[in-house]
Amino acid sequence: MTVIDHPIIRERLTHIRSVDSGTADFRNALHDIARLMTFEVTRDIETSMLEVETPLKKTDGHALARPLVLVPILRAGVGMLNGFTEILTEASVGYIGLYRDEETHQPHSYYCKLPPHIADAEVILIDPMLATGGSAADAADELKKAGATRLRFACLIAAPEGVAKFEKRHPDIPIFTAALDEHLNKDAYIVPGLGDAGDRYFGT
Repeated sequence: MTVIDHPIIRERLTHIRSVDSGTADFRNALHDIARLMTFEVTRDIETSMLEVETPLKKTDGHALARPLVLVPILRAGVGMLNGFTEILTEASVGYIGLYRDEETHQPHSYYCKLPPHIADAEVILIDPMLATGGSAADAADELKKAGATRLRFACLIAAPEGVAKFEKRHPDIPIFTAALDEHLNKDAYIVPGLGDAGDRYFGT
């Protein structure tokens, strides 16, 4: 797991955590964090050499070796998607819909729509919260069933319990997060966390 430490991320995380931040502040801070995370999440993505002609001469350049696919987990993952697509403008986007049973805390799938070339792509799974790890791990299962082999997972805040579960089920998928928090409470919310990311992002 990689915790992406950056002074702007730390400052924006403070806004996101605060109960005094309204919907607009929450959204703007989340977009900023996602943009900043993009550079670290994609740091080791493979490129290939190509020749490019400048106004003065030919020189070596680089192209992405494979297409990019971003897959947010609905609905909260959409909040991070905007920041990633501002940098990765060429990326295709798929969606996986999961909801958590409030009594059992288990994820349930209700939607999956993925680009047809996902097996050939670098795939970034996105969800703000890695709490129990169940939703993220199930989403990764869906992506692997669809043929994805080059996967990484990006989240805003992670709990140790969620990291442990995800790494146990998918030891081959690297995790990138902006913060590793203390623990889960009895309702499976991350502490100190930020509450429900989807509700705060969408103002519901």
